Amino acid sequence: MKRRIIITAAIFGMLAVIAGAFGAHGLEGKLSAKNLEVWHTAVQYQFYHTFALIFLSTLTRFKIRLVGHCYILFTLGIVLFSGSLYMLSCKELIDWSWLPILGPITPIGGVLFIAGWVCLGVAALKIK
Repeated sequence: MKRRIIITAAIFGMLAVIAGAFGAHGLEGKLSAKNLEVWHTAVQYQFYHTFALIFLSTLTRFKIRLVGHCYILFTLGIVLFSGSLYMLSCKELIDWSWLPILGPITPIGGVLFIAGWVCLGVAALKIK
């Protein structure tokens, strides 16, 4: 489990750096200021939860089942929250008329982040 969490965090961390650089250099002047801010929010939350995954990997030694649940919650949260924000921020650029339906997916990702943090807290309480 520890290896899987660290590999996932490494991939998400790499993608966050790429997304941040792309937003700063590749999308500047192509997206509105508001959409660039949305892109930046996606990058920030991806980084925050990548670091949460790295920390989570240190708890695998305690063999607490909740660690696996936290891993799933944070991973799905990154995909749904940050992923939907990346796409929504580029809706004008890529001109996909169906993209606004992704709007409700962003809060689902946020709820998964919150659940992941609650799960992490409960897992910490179970450590003896």
